[in-house]
Amino acid sequence: MGFYDYSVTDAQGNDFSMENYRGKVVLVVNTATGCGFTPHYKDIEDMYEKFHDQGFEVLDIPCNQFAGQTPGTDEEIHEFCQLHYNTKFPQMKKTDVNGETQIPLYRFLKEQKGFEGFGKGPKALAMSVMLKKIDKDYKNNPEIKWNFTKFVIDREGNVVARFEPTEDMKNVAACVEKLI
Repeated sequence: MGFYDYSVTDAQGNDFSMENYRGKVVLVVNTATGCGFTPHYKDIEDMYEKFHDQGFEVLDIPCNQFAGQTPGTDEEIHEFCQLHYNTKFPQMKKTDVNGETQIPLYRFLKEQKGFEGFGKGPKALAMSVMLKKIDKDYKNNPEIKWNFTKFVIDREGNVVARFEPTEDMKNVAACVEKLI
C-alpha cells in the first residue's frame, strides 16, 4: 500500500482519504496544544499560507500520547489553534500515532522513515535525556518520540523526509519549498 491508499478520520468524524492529496506536497504532523513545541503551529501556518496555492497541504493529527499534552476535545483543539495561531489548515480527529491503537497511516509513515536522531543542540539533548527515561531503546525503533514529528510527502506520494520536533522549522520549510 502507498500513501494514497490510507485514510484518517476528520474532526467531524468523516473518513478523509489521502487520495484527496494526490499531486500535492503534504506535511503530516502529530500536534499538541500544551507542548513546548506548540509554537510550531505558527511556522506550519506560515508555510501553509505561503505554499498552499502552489499545491501544499497540511495533515494535522492531534495526539494525546505524549505526557497528555492534548487533553481537549477536537472542537477545543480547533478553537485553540484558531485563537492562538490563526490556523487555516484542517485538523483531523485526535488519535494515536504509536502502539496498538495507532492509525494505519502512521504505521506506514514510520515504516518509510524511521527515527534518525534529534540532531544537536540544547533541545536535542533534553529530548534524548527525557526519552532515555521513557524508552531505553528509543534510538533503535521507528516510533514517534514526541509531539510535532513531521513527515513530508512529495507529489507522487513518496515519504521523502521525517523531521523530529527538535529540527529547526526553517529546514522543514526548505524541504517543502524544494518540492513545490
